[in-house]
Amino acid sequence: MACQSATAAATAMDEQALLGLNPNADAPYRQRAMAYFEQLKESHDAWEVCAQALAKGLYSDDHVKFFCFQVLEHQVKFRHGGLSSGQRQLIRETLMKWLQFQLLSAQTEKIFVRNKAAQVLALTFVAEYPALWPDFFFDILALVGSDPRGVDIYLRTLMAVDGEVVDRDVLHAPEEMQRNTLIKDAMREQCIPNLVESWFQILHTYQRSHPELTCQCLEVVGAYVSWIDLGLIANQRFVDLLLSHMSVEELREEACDCLLEIVNKGMDPVDKTKLVESLAQVLQSAGFFYIEQEEDVDFLAKFSRLVNGMGQSLVLSWTKLAKAGSAKDAGAALDALEAKVTLVLRLLVHPDDDISANVVTFCYEYLHVLKQLPELSDSQKSNLEAIMLALIKKLTYDDEYNFDNEGEDEAMFVEYRKQLKMLLDRLAQVSPELVLESVRRVFTDTMRKWQSAPFMEVEVAIRLLYMLGEALPASHGAHFSGDAVKTGALQDMMATLVACGVSDYRHTAVSLEFFETVIRYDKFFIVETQHIPNVLMAFLDQRGLRHNSPKVRSRVAYLFSRFIKTLHKHMTSFIEDILTQIQDLLELAPPDKTYPAPLTSDDQLFMFEAAGVLIVSGESPVERKQALMRGLLAPLMDAFRLLLDKLPLETDEETQATVADCLSHAVGFVSRTSKAFSNKQTVKQCGCTEVYRECLNTFLPALSCPVQRGALRGCVRSFLHRMIICMEEEVLPFIPAASEHMLKDCEAKDLQEFIPLISQITTKFKRQVSPFLQQVFMPLVLSIFEALARPADANDQAAALEKQMLRRSYFSFIQTVAGSGMNEVLANQGAENMERVVFTVIQGAVDFPDPVAQKTCFAVLAKLVELWGGKAGMSGFSDFTYKHIVPACFLAPLKPTFDLSDAQTVLTLSEVAVTLKTIYIKQGPELLEFLQRDYLPSLHVCPDVAQELCHVLQQPDAKVLKTYLKVFFQRARL
Repeated sequence: MACQSATAAATAMDEQALLGLNPNADAPYRQRAMAYFEQLKESHDAWEVCAQALAKGLYSDDHVKFFCFQVLEHQVKFRHGGLSSGQRQLIRETLMKWLQFQLLSAQTEKIFVRNKAAQVLALTFVAEYPALWPDFFFDILALVGSDPRGVDIYLRTLMAVDGEVVDRDVLHAPEEMQRNTLIKDAMREQCIPNLVESWFQILHTYQRSHPELTCQCLEVVGAYVSWIDLGLIANQRFVDLLLSHMSVEELREEACDCLLEIVNKGMDPVDKTKLVESLAQVLQSAGFFYIEQEEDVDFLAKFSRLVNGMGQSLVLSWTKLAKAGSAKDAGAALDALEAKVTLVLRLLVHPDDDISANVVTFCYEYLHVLKQLPELSDSQKSNLEAIMLALIKKLTYDDEYNFDNEGEDEAMFVEYRKQLKMLLDRLAQVSPELVLESVRRVFTDTMRKWQSAPFMEVEVAIRLLYMLGEALPASHGAHFSGDAVKTGALQDMMATLVACGVSDYRHTAVSLEFFETVIRYDKFFIVETQHIPNVLMAFLDQRGLRHNSPKVRSRVAYLFSRFIKTLHKHMTSFIEDILTQIQDLLELAPPDKTYPAPLTSDDQLFMFEAAGVLIVSGESPVERKQALMRGLLAPLMDAFRLLLDKLPLETDEETQATVADCLSHAVGFVSRTSKAFSNKQTVKQCGCTEVYRECLNTFLPALSCPVQRGALRGCVRSFLHRMIICMEEEVLPFIPAASEHMLKDCEAKDLQEFIPLISQITTKFKRQVSPFLQQVFMPLVLSIFEALARPADANDQAAALEKQMLRRSYFSFIQTVAGSGMNEVLANQGAENMERVVFTVIQGAVDFPDPVAQKTCFAVLAKLVELWGGKAGMSGFSDFTYKHIVPACFLAPLKPTFDLSDAQTVLTLSEVAVTLKTIYIKQGPELLEFLQRDYLPSLHVCPDVAQELCHVLQQPDAKVLKTYLKVFFQRARL
């Protein structure tokens, strides 16, 4: 039956299935077409019907022709080796007949069909050249002659061959790379001169009648020039032809790209210098260097890339020659390089940023060359000044920049500015004095007239001062110590910035740049503290936090917190005044959004942190600090209580979520203030313990709220984490009740997030929390077991990942308890419970293919052996070790899922080695006897290998065992 259907398919195509190839076809037809495609692909000979259809031109529908080529493509690409010689011949004949049909047809094929045909031709070439079809290109050239339609397919095929054989962006397997090398060698020997001649004829013949063919051919020349003999292209007739194309509007951009590929070809540095120089002379003679007369910016963008490539090639030649000690040739390369700088600078300052951006790389590399020279000439110094002036000009915003609605053009300018910044940094490495003096001159001149200057001039002047911070770097931002010239200039400019009134300039770009620069040089205010009040006022009024632009307000909130953190020691006399002025910015925005909040909740976090720092770091008495902190946090607690009472009464889920969000913000704000405390200024020392205790009493009831539990538990849990750090043992009375609430009706994710809290308490307080841990241990463990045992859909990857993460968290918790010196927590759970827990650890070590969890499990087992192993250890634990822990050390690495080539798994194996070593330390020769006499023979390990393992086990250096085990298990799997 299958035989009959294959034969039928070979004589006629399934017309019903072909209907599904139409893009507008219904789903059933499309599915049938896909099934038919798979059938034709996989059949031994049914695909031949597609070959016949193409060779005879049976179908006019473009989608059917494309379909037929796809079927042929599959045969050539994946099944060529299994085709008979007759079938290969059929493919060749089909392609040539189809090509001949194109020359005779009155209708030109659609581009997507031509591209697919070219791809199949290229794949056939790769599969059959040179052994089976040595005359591939000669046959095509003979057939197409000078017919433009045939030439089009020929050129497309050449580009497709480049994609298969040469294109460096395509990753190839080693055997493909070897094949491609053989193909290129054969082409160089057999057909490249003929191909090059055909390209010349195409470029010459069609430059006026068919410019699109000429552009295609230029692209082909550019693609192939990297690996063919350059002399075939870089000769008088070819270069003259390319230059003539540079004057034809439709061809000039492709001609530029082609010349760039010629320039980029790898070659001897002396030859490269000569090539670039000869090209430069020809271009200059032809008038292409007079870019001011050129109005076509698209062409200039291409031309600037060509000039950049020429310059980079000369830099590379100079570098190689200078390294080789060829002084004369290096000098010639440097002279050639210097001769291009004037042109490059004119391109760098061009009004079009794309044209300018294209030569930034050359400028960067040119500066790197100058940096290596022992002394600079006057002309080189002039070039540096010209680059500096160009940078100042090009860093400036233009009138078209849309600050209110920044789109793609604005994003491109921001990226372009980053390139210019890198150029400025490199210029500062060559001549820091020039950069400093230039910035100082521009900045000083602009600040004198800022009231009348356009915003872009004011912004770039401040921007340049800001950029000096990285262009002339200082260790840890210490810009105002060390080099007297630099520190003096920076100090003068900063004094001018904060005193001249430019912070009043009403443009968002200037406002942002002002505050960014203030923070970059915040240590200036330690040197000149008299300026702090003026800058503080700028932060606090309509210039900063009350600016009419939300973007400015948002950024200033962050910068204000930075300013306060750096300079809080110098603000003791302003603290209460600042707190009063920002009070309205610290209000919790109501959930109903009855009025627009000046700052977002994220911005407010920075404000609360700044307020906390001001209170904590001030010199006020403890009682005053407590009062100020209560004044800061009491409104949040009041709002929290009201909202928490309101939340369960809300029936609308969206309103519930909004209220819960608001509650989370309140907790987050209080939490953020605690960042102000440190080891030197603790909560207790500042007298704020009682305030934060009140906060805990206020927030903990949220854990029992019946709605929005996830959000509320999350924020309270985060707050507890902070309080454990800040309040020390004062937080402990709150933990039991909090834990009880968080363990009620919890999901896997809730448990996974709760475990780190218990681990943090365990690690920090150790024996202080031992009674609590003994009490909560089994309820927590049983909740975890229950969550892990809940059935879930086998295809639910999110649920599977949640369980995996919970399992990891559980094992980490056991590790924390075991490693905190509180073995009584485990020991006092009762024999049955303890055994159950330890068995889960063994199961985690062996049965779950998760190297992260396995590593933790073996670390736990090693710790338990250390605590309870040996003759003086826990009764019965030695037997348990031999029955379960020792086997786990062998069974886990023997599993097929234990990938010894994976780095994480190798770390697990190291932990296995530590476990075995710990058992040996505790059990001594008894372990060796057990391994050699009982256990290793059960795994069919020969006596010699067992003896070898035991010998390594006795070595004092644990690394020896780790290395040996990898080899041992690799051999065991063979």
